[in-house]
Amino acid sequence: MLRTVLRWIGGGVLLIVLLLVLGTLVPRPFFADDASGVRDREILLLSNPIHTDIALPVDDDLRRVFSELQEDGIAVNHPAAAYLVFGWGGRSFYIETPTWADLKPMPVLRSFTLDRSVVHVDVTGDFPADMAGVKRLRISEEGYQRLLAGIRASFVRNDGKVQLVPGAAYGLTDAFFEANGWFNALAGCNTWSAAMLREAGIRTGWWTPLPPLLRWSVDLYN
Repeated sequence: MLRTVLRWIGGGVLLIVLLLVLGTLVPRPFFADDASGVRDREILLLSNPIHTDIALPVDDDLRRVFSELQEDGIAVNHPAAAYLVFGWGGRSFYIETPTWADLKPMPVLRSFTLDRSVVHVDVTGDFPADMAGVKRLRISEEGYQRLLAGIRASFVRNDGKVQLVPGAAYGLTDAFFEANGWFNALAGCNTWSAAMLREAGIRTGWWTPLPPLLRWSVDLYN
């Protein structure tokens, strides 16, 4: 009996490893789009051991597109604002775990089941060129506009307005907003980042639930 159980566990582990390998090595989209235009826009992929964000340089175009966030405390018009940083994730885990020291059992459990989702937005200064976890990517103007549309579509709206999560923030420069979609460990923050990158014309692996897998696939196909 024990041998059978161990065999099933071993088979499950091998299956997960195989799916992760294939998810990283199989490109999405499968064929590259050569008609993507001049890549004169730069965006950043930010990553830590478990999470990725997308950072967009603040300019007049970005201020116009996300001007509504100013009303909810995101200082897009601040003269020192260099980047708007966007991330998507599970409401419970994302809001309640700003650091590893804040880790709690229930948010972790919800991340492995189903949880409502939120968009986290932060405004920052510039990032050092050699900062760990920062990957600079070049995209076309067309890809940039698709990326903006994809990020905007991630917000839940009521009468056309984004929905702030009251009292939820890590500091003075960020906020959380209600988001579309359901979060779980298989379709989480990093698969959202991958989907946004694909909107921008960046190829990724087919399924990249972990930051290293997403970064490796981006390096492999772009």
